Parts: sequence; structure tokens; C-alpha cells
Amino acid sequence: MQSILFSSWGGNIVDNRGKETQDYDRVDQVQLPEYFRQDEKIKALMGWNGFILRSEDVDIIDLCHKYLKAVHDYSKDCGKCNYCKTGYEELMEVLDDIRNGDATEEDMEFVESAAEAIVDSSKCSIGKIGPIAFRQALKHFNDDFKKAIRGEKTVTAGAYRSKLTAPCMDACPLHLDIPRYIEFIKEAKFDESLEVIRERLPLAGVLGRACFRPCESHCRRGNVDEPIAIKSLKRFVADHELSKEKTPAFQVSPSEKTGKIAIVGAGPSGATCAYHLALGGHTVTIYEHLEEPGGMAAVGIPDYRLPRTILQSEVQQIQKMGVSINYGQTIGKDLTISQLENEFDAVFIGIGAQQSAHMGIEGEDQEYQGVIPGLAYLREVNAGHDPYPQGKKVVVIGGGNVAIDCVRCSLRTGKEDIHLVYRRTRNEMPADDAEIHDAEEEQTQFHFLTAPVRILAEDGKVVGLECIKMELGEPDASGRPRPVPVEGSEFILDCDCVVPAIGQKVDLSLLEGLEEVDTTQWQTIQVNEFTKQSSRPKIFCAGDCETGPDALVTACAGGRRAALNIDRLINGQSLEYDDNYYFEKFFTAVKVFNPDEEIKKVESKPRCQLATLAPEIRKNTFDEIEQGFSDSEAVAEAERCLKCYQVVTIAI
Repeated sequence: MQSILFSSWGGNIVDNRGKETQDYDRVDQVQLPEYFRQDEKIKALMGWNGFILRSEDVDIIDLCHKYLKAVHDYSKDCGKCNYCKTGYEELMEVLDDIRNGDATEEDMEFVESAAEAIVDSSKCSIGKIGPIAFRQALKHFNDDFKKAIRGEKTVTAGAYRSKLTAPCMDACPLHLDIPRYIEFIKEAKFDESLEVIRERLPLAGVLGRACFRPCESHCRRGNVDEPIAIKSLKRFVADHELSKEKTPAFQVSPSEKTGKIAIVGAGPSGATCAYHLALGGHTVTIYEHLEEPGGMAAVGIPDYRLPRTILQSEVQQIQKMGVSINYGQTIGKDLTISQLENEFDAVFIGIGAQQSAHMGIEGEDQEYQGVIPGLAYLREVNAGHDPYPQGKKVVVIGGGNVAIDCVRCSLRTGKEDIHLVYRRTRNEMPADDAEIHDAEEEQTQFHFLTAPVRILAEDGKVVGLECIKMELGEPDASGRPRPVPVEGSEFILDCDCVVPAIGQKVDLSLLEGLEEVDTTQWQTIQVNEFTKQSSRPKIFCAGDCETGPDALVTACAGGRRAALNIDRLINGQSLEYDDNYYFEKFFTAVKVFNPDEEIKKVESKPRCQLATLAPEIRKNTFDEIEQGFSDSEAVAEAERCLKCYQVVTIAI
């Protein structure tokens, strides 16, 4: 049980003052971590949903002062609501007076009315939510404030940490300042919006198309009607710049000491790492085994989702910053990691997970004509080739985005009969729900709760796939229900092409002969979670070769973090965890987004829907399906944003 002295979190008052610890009532509304850093115990919390006191050592007046100062510091950068800005300044002045013994009891009435006025007049949550915890403290600790005013209490200063976040920002692996770039779109300042995105991400056009949108699932607007189309707005500002044929002016700010860095792989993690290192004035050389940039984003994602021209144009912008890319260079064959270590100050590995995982079923390794691994299938299709033109009946095995891409590409290459086999239900499919929906519209035949048993062949050619029905049992290590075979339920799907797409694995052959690079049991490169540094100090790693198959945005976030720590390494700085890392862990525990929150006084306004190609048209072409917003549509969608900034202050 959490030992909480007082809590107003979520509007639920738990007051344990005057009680023995063993008699404390429980606080179930929030799981407050015991520590911020390992040696910093969390004594109190004040934030968007109330305040919590864990220790009598925390002075409630000082806590309010530090919290309101943090809110004021963030609000003054906005300046959209005049009274929000001036109101917090007035509150700070009165709290300073209380701390210094210069306030009167009349000032208590003023701060209450001022806090209420900020809530009533503000347009975003900095003003609407910011004063809530302070007002609760005024109500429940009124005697402490009055004693300080009368000189009967000395305000004791403590140590604090403060942070600005938003539910969407917290959910984004890159922690993009989403409310800020949407606000610029609202004002039709599209270039400024893109500049905000590029503070952390160079691939706005790519992620504006191929991101799985964790931000949207944590959008407070979804508690009113529908989440903001955050991904599509990101795409809009990238496309707007492209349509105007503008060349971005990147602000290079060289570090005190710059160096030479080698990057292995020109995929999302490598490109993002290169971008941030170039911004720091470092000399960057990328080695890519393909003849084009993008890694699996280029050869594994079909054009109807992500046109390669978009990816190429954004990587070209990185090249214009001075980044060199050597194509057709395979590390481990043309060059070794050791050679790169000797020549460069640091090496970043971002090779992705480019090998298909094995199913382990009978017939898989017999080299039958018509058995094509999912990644190989997509590479061929994206290169403009039908990997098995004589095959007309295709069965794809798997439930991720690669599997969905394979069935949709099969349709576009003229296959006549397309099936997808997945051992769980639709609800458990890891693929993007929008992609599943589109595959359904395109008449893919889904076989849920079905698993492959063996591949059937005649004269060395595939003629069918034997399957078995499954039922869901207890959850496995992933947390999903474990599929259990139903005895005697075997059946055969007639087909001449089987495409296994059950996962990807990392090719670690580039590490052969290299000592002291630790790997995991999942055959990924082991790195420090925060620094992305491997067991070999000059080697860093991020993306799928570190995490296993994951989202593009996660790879980009890892590439950025690696770049920041490579810069620190070159400048002789410590690579220790910083407050940003600890706040990430803190927010995960406390939970910034509440899906059950009731948001009042917000008029419902439907989400702007992207124009898309109709199923009967798109199934015959690789043309991009989503058409993007017009200027007016983008502005209208941005106007739906509630600008949900939230501030937290913790006492340590």
C-alpha cells in the first residue's frame, strides 16, 4: 500500500493527517513511484489532476509556489490568453508575499478569485487545468496559508523537479511538441509548424504517412468525439513545403568539439541519427547496402502507403546538410565494423530487421516453388516485379503490417484468390487497424483462429496449405491469449503461393569477429536503454536491430537519442541518465492520459476525413491511397485541438 498523507488526485480526497501510518486510507487513483532518481525519494506531487503529499516535510505553500512558477514559465511562452499570462504573474506575486511575510488575509480572497478567472478565461489546459491543484491546496490547507500570513509559520524551501507534457506528447516516442505544431497550423503558419516537427524529426512526410499514431490513441479530444488527425497534419505541412518547392534552412549549431561518425544503414533510425549529428556540426558518413535510402521503409512499405519519392526527398534534404551516403556498401563484406571504429570517432548501427522469421512447419525448408518469405515478397513487388507470376492463389500467414502489405500487394499484382491465415482473432492482430480495414474492403479472405501445419507440394510446386483451427486459451508472455489447436479440425486451403510473414529477425553477421558487443536472447544488439551505447563504447545502436521489429517512430526516436549521446561522447561529457529519462518513467507510472475523463464545455466537431481512392480503383494500382488535406481542411482540423499541455512538479 502507498503511504500517502494527503491526496486530491482525480478529485478524490484522501486525508490521512493525524492518523498513524498503519491506519492510513488507501489512495487508488494513482500509482505514485517511490523514487524519481534512485537516490531521490518522491515526497509530493502537484500536477494536472490534483496534488499528493507523501511527507510532512513538504511545505504546501512552497510546493504551490514552485508549481505555479513552472506553470507560469511555460504559459508566458504562449501569450495567447492575456489574463492567463498576467493572472499567473499576480498569483506568483502574492505567493512571494506570503513566503516573505508581507501578505494579508485579503490576499487569500484575491488568489482564489484570480485562479478562478484564469480557468474561466483561458483557451488551453495551461490555464484551464493549471490552477486546479492550487485551488485544492487553498481549500484543504487553508490554515497553513493563514498561519504564514499571520507570522505563525515559516515557509520551508524544498527541492523540486518540473516538466511540461501533454497526453499526445507523452505517448509519442519522439515526444514531439504536438500541440505547438498544431497551433501553428491553426494560424496557417505551415512553415513554422514544420520547423517545430524538425526539432526532433527530419522525416515528417514519411511519419505523416507510415506512423502507427500512438499520439492519437492518447488524444483528449477523443474523449469528446474523435481524436485529432495528428499524423495527417504532420503529413500536410511536409507536403505543403514540397508543393512549394521550398528548401528548408536547417540551423546548424556546432558543438564545442565535433567529430567523424559512421552510420551503418540509411533507414529511419540511421537517417534521424545523421540529421541530429549534422545539426551539431559533425561530419557524418552513411553506409547503406541498398542502392537507395530508407532501409525497410523503402523496400518493405508499398507505394500506396508510402511513395518512395517522399522518402528519397527527405533523405536528400539530410544529404544537403553535408551528410554523405555510400550506397551498395555491405558492412561485414566490403568493410568491417573494426575498420569503421578505427577511422571514425563513433559508429552507429541501424540495420533494421531484414530477415523473415521461420514458421517451423513441415515443407517450409524444401525449396518448393511458390514459398516466398514476406519481406522478400515485398522487396520484389516494390522493385516492380511479380515474385511468382505463375501463382494465382496466394495464402499469407501472419497478422502484422508486413502480412497485410503482402495480401494487398498480391491483389495489385493480379492474384485472383487471396487469403490471410492468422492464429488469433482480429482483435489481437498487431497490424494497424486502418490497414486491416482497407484489406477487408479490398476483399481479402481472412481466416482467424487458424494456424498453418504443413505446406503441400506436387512436383516441387506448392499446391496447398494444411491448416488447423485454434481456440484462445490463457495469456502468453505477450499478454495476449495463447492459441490452442482444436483437435481434429485440420483442413486444406488450395493455393499455389505461400507467403510466411510471421515476423522479422536481425542479421548480426556484421558483428562476426568483433569482441565485446553484447547481444540479447532475441538476437538483437544490446544497448543502454537511455544512451543507446553498446558494450563497446564507440558503438551505438537503435531501431529494429536493437528493439526487434517495431514502429518507424520508435526507430527515429532511438536514432535521435543515440545522436545526442554520441555528441556527448565526442565532447567528453557524461552519458548518464538525465531528468528527461526519469520523467518518461514517471509519466508511464502516473499515466498522463485518462481515457475515462469527462471533458465538459467543448462543442462536438467531427474529424476531417482524408479523401481516399475507392476500393474498386485502388486495388488495381500502387498509387497512394490517402490524398492529404487541403489548406482549409488542415486549418479546420487543427482548430479541433484542445492544446492539452499539462505541468507537473514533484518534491524530492
